Amino acid sequence: EVQLVESGGGLVQPGGSLRLSCAASGFTFNNYYMSWVRQAPGKGPEWVSSISPSGVIKEYAGSVKGRFTIARDNAKNALYLQMNSLKPEDTAVYYCVREGRTSDGDYIASDYWGRGTQVTVTA
Repeated sequence: EVQLVESGGGLVQPGGSLRLSCAASGFTFNNYYMSWVRQAPGKGPEWVSSISPSGVIKEYAGSVKGRFTIARDNAKNALYLQMNSLKPEDTAVYYCVREGRTSDGDYIASDYWGRGTQVTVTA
């Protein structure tokens, strides 16, 4: 059974930092692209960042580029998101997501989601 369990969310002031973690199990982690997706209150899901199976290719949404860093540790079956210079508009539930991609890296679908971790940025 595929399981994705996020942790590390919390309450932080604007300009602060948080590091999210995702523990993956039930599948061969280093075979898959992984991503972070967030959903703010009253809004639809917003893709944040993706990372290739080897960790070499990293993709970011424009709204977080330069502030967030995605990483993975395949030995630990773990995915991370380092979030710096946080803004109130980063407030959302953050989900760890497994992606299906072609051999060329083209996106197919997000097939498994964790339950999410809440990030709240407020003064």
